[in-house]
Amino acid sequence: MRAWQITALGTPATLRELPAPTPAPGEARIAIQACGLNFADLLMAEGRYQEQPALPFIPGLELAGTVLDLGPGTEGPPPGTRVAVYSGQGGLAEQGCFPVESLLPLPDGMPMAEAAGFQIAYGTSHLALAHKARLQPGETLLVLGAAGGVGLTAVEVGRQMGARVIACARGADKLAIARAAGADEVIDSDHPDLKSALKAMGGADVVYDPVGGPAFDAALRATRPDGRILSIGFASGTVPQIPANILLVKNITVIGFWWGGYLHFAPQILRDSLSTLLRWHAEGRLRPHISHRLPLDRFPEGLDLLRRRAATGKVVIEIAQQQ
Repeated sequence: MRAWQITALGTPATLRELPAPTPAPGEARIAIQACGLNFADLLMAEGRYQEQPALPFIPGLELAGTVLDLGPGTEGPPPGTRVAVYSGQGGLAEQGCFPVESLLPLPDGMPMAEAAGFQIAYGTSHLALAHKARLQPGETLLVLGAAGGVGLTAVEVGRQMGARVIACARGADKLAIARAAGADEVIDSDHPDLKSALKAMGGADVVYDPVGGPAFDAALRATRPDGRILSIGFASGTVPQIPANILLVKNITVIGFWWGGYLHFAPQILRDSLSTLLRWHAEGRLRPHISHRLPLDRFPEGLDLLRRRAATGKVVIEIAQQQ
């Protein structure tokens, strides 16, 4: 089978011919049809992610495909079942073996490309907003990086939860995409006085921040008293240094959130969240946005799109014809 493999951190992945895997007990072998790319793929390739596979490894945190067979003595979805998998690695290959408990059976109407990029982005936004920030109908949600992989889903999810959504992104094209996803108001992240502009919009009760850097600082100062700030990631490359005096005076809560961590300490909460999201998708309430679909041999191009923040929504690597 063909697969991308990283053999040394900080060096480019190589497309190789590798032996097809054999499922062990408790595993299913999947014919992988699509893999969703995430900013974490960049961090993992550089050895800067919180969960780091041993070398060599096949990158690709999440995927969708079809069950081929099960390991000896394993009970699980039968061959032919369409599934999505949050694997942590292994998605950028034509086949892979994964624990059966990580398989998410897919509704018949869900395209593989959408399923491949669904779990992390939508799961992050829903669990962060509903479980951690307790976003309420009528509250104002500010989404930074609102046209990116997770940011765009936060716009959609926030709208479904009844919030007034302010989307912050760079440039008219990205702002138009955020507005089409349901944002009530938009603001360019390059605004010369972002803090004042956000305050003029009334400030925010909840801030969803996958960016960090100066945008976090502006959002902090535009957060209303008793507000909540979700720290999702640091796509800007700068981790904010938070002035505790502002938190004290305004009674603001800053909440760290990592979706994958729930697999280890509260998996049922994560599964319940995904069940809600799949129901919303089936009802037509979510419309995943994929800006780039690339074949397997163009994976480095997909990573570069993420590195340059040139993509909107998801970048998906299509490994086989969609079924």
